[in-house]
Amino acid sequence: MVGANQVGAARAVGIITLVVTAVLGSAYLLGRGLVPDASRTDAAVTATGAEHPEYADQSAIDAEPEHTRAPDAEPDRSGPADPQEQDPNIGPMGTRVSTGTAGVALTFDDGPHPDYTPQVLAILRDYHVTATFCVVGKNAQAYPWLVEQIVAEGHTLCNHSWDHDVALGARSADWIRADLMRTSEAIRAAVPDAPIAWYRQPGGAWTYSVISVSRDLGMAPLHWTLDPSDWRAPGASRIAASVINQARPGSIVLLHDAGGDRQGTVNALYRILPELAGRFEVQALPPRGL
Repeated sequence: MVGANQVGAARAVGIITLVVTAVLGSAYLLGRGLVPDASRTDAAVTATGAEHPEYADQSAIDAEPEHTRAPDAEPDRSGPADPQEQDPNIGPMGTRVSTGTAGVALTFDDGPHPDYTPQVLAILRDYHVTATFCVVGKNAQAYPWLVEQIVAEGHTLCNHSWDHDVALGARSADWIRADLMRTSEAIRAAVPDAPIAWYRQPGGAWTYSVISVSRDLGMAPLHWTLDPSDWRAPGASRIAASVINQARPGSIVLLHDAGGDRQGTVNALYRILPELAGRFEVQALPPRGL
């Protein structure tokens, strides 16, 4: 009788052991399924540039779409450095961040605007300075006479997308191409023979797709060196002090003649231009590129 009880107890222990083992095994497999695979990498292309209030949430456009990512986008740090990474003229993703000379270039984004662009042009004229205007297509279409004046006074044109779409770089290549071509067509409707050798992505939200398309269309991607945050409208004194104190040989300065109240930027030019002109050659980027 005792032997039978012992056999029964042993069988019970065996059954319990099997059940516990099965439960623990299932828990382990479930846990493994919840842990991300450490071997996976996401070759995200991050956006860079000004932190515009209206662009505050760029998380949805920081990564380039899967179908446009370069297959080897993750850099190989074991090999020799990319020559572009050593070139002080080249910035994010191969964009231009320097004039390549000892001179300084002022750039004005988001225009033309009927209130601010004429004031900017008048001040530049008074100080015998040329600049680069990054033109939004719908504004060029609305104010073609201002585009004509920009070119007539010796300034350089830059394509700045049709309607300042910060997410443009995350769209399909066909969409990007149509947007940039529509913008250039609006500019050339005003100035048929004017070269458009530069493209600046709104918000500085560069992706490989938008850079590739802009280059295919004959436009070099233009970034900047110095951003005084005039888009925040901090006032003329702060804008002027930022530019004057931070400008260095080769600086490309980001300013705005539209996209909000730009009177502070206009007023700041009365301090910026004489100060910079006394230290540097201040002129537009070459109209046909570098």
